[in-house]
Amino acid sequence: MNASNLNEPSKTDWTRIDEMTDEMIDTSDIPPLDEAFFANAKLRMPKQQVSVTVSVDPDVLAWYKAQGDQFQSRINAALRIYAEAHKEHSP
Repeated sequence: MNASNLNEPSKTDWTRIDEMTDEMIDTSDIPPLDEAFFANAKLRMPKQQVSVTVSVDPDVLAWYKAQGDQFQSRINAALRIYAEAHKEHSP
């Protein structure tokens, strides 16, 4: 991600998405949650988070804050996705 990406408009038609009702969403490719699913399900509780101080570019912080409340959780989620995607490349 770089600063220029933050200034590009989304290509998603958010108006169309916002106007959709639950009945309009195609869920046909989602398998039903049967007894076998729940027999293998495991409860995973989130780990205790730690507070840190991190320096970020002002425009990046502004973008996350503009997404609404809990912007810090969104930043954490983005960092987690990045870390998970790069685990195999770690030394």
